[in-house]
Amino acid sequence: MSVSSENPIFDLASAYQKTAALIAAVKLNIFTIIGKESVSLAELASQIDASERGLRILCDYLTVIGLLKKQQSRYSLTQVSHTFLDELSPLAVGKVIDFIAAPEIIDLFLGDPVSFVRRGGSIGLGNISPDHPIWVRFAQAAVPFASATAKRVATHVASLPDPPYTILDIAAGHGLFGIELAKALPEALVTAVDWAEVLRVARGNAEVAGVADRFRILAGNALEMDWGNDFDLILLPNFLHHFDVDTCTSVLRKVKASLSVGGQAWGIDLVPNEDRVSPPTPAMFAFWMLATTPSGDAYTISELDRMARNAGFEGAAARPLAPTPESLIVFRS
Repeated sequence: MSVSSENPIFDLASAYQKTAALIAAVKLNIFTIIGKESVSLAELASQIDASERGLRILCDYLTVIGLLKKQQSRYSLTQVSHTFLDELSPLAVGKVIDFIAAPEIIDLFLGDPVSFVRRGGSIGLGNISPDHPIWVRFAQAAVPFASATAKRVATHVASLPDPPYTILDIAAGHGLFGIELAKALPEALVTAVDWAEVLRVARGNAEVAGVADRFRILAGNALEMDWGNDFDLILLPNFLHHFDVDTCTSVLRKVKASLSVGGQAWGIDLVPNEDRVSPPTPAMFAFWMLATTPSGDAYTISELDRMARNAGFEGAAARPLAPTPESLIVFRS
């Protein structure tokens, strides 16, 4: 994306306009309609229920910020938009706006940012409240991002000398982590924990993947429920960052008690370096937690290691899940 060289502060202050333009373009399906071709405004308007004036201003704006190219009066995709915003691309992630740029999320960030900085947290969106609709949208919208990470985790699991048979996926959401493991391990049985409506999404994804017969769902509050024991592998995908250190330690203690002899617990999360300002995506994620949760954070590996030891594990180690920004966190038993 381009940044105004004339006034970078103005560019930052008006960044919400880029978000609005992206939302409009994705919901109007502009990138997929253009595809590999170049189209005129008249051609766009013939396929989209929008005025030519509105499309012209939007497409010109998208050109300025680097998502379209304009030659005379015709528009075409840039490499970035072709790769990530054309729904025919296997790497398309445009639908993630349904969560990242949901009205509730935007309001949390822009409604009163001074207040969540002063308090050191936000009221949030009920990340531990039953069936908040935002988590159904998250489960649906996050699939493009989660898919690549889930496949990499499954590759790690499949390479273990003693692959797990019983797997617990905590806060499963879309269910992709457990689903990819079930695909990689034909004998594995997966139990997915989350709110009931969210698990409907996960169950649907398991059916599409052909593993529904080995995909059990368990609805409820992961912090309070009895999810069982003797699991060979327990997954914590993007879960711990929602909570404070004490809560995370309590969850890990419960996880440790639920493992089989020789069982393993793995987290998947954004882990910043100890300086907390690198790499960019994990480092900036702490601000997301500040704005959207009462006490969540992006934890460094030293913090995760300390939580693990306090919960009865021998410690924690992280390995990158490149090219994604996430890391696999192994809680050593």
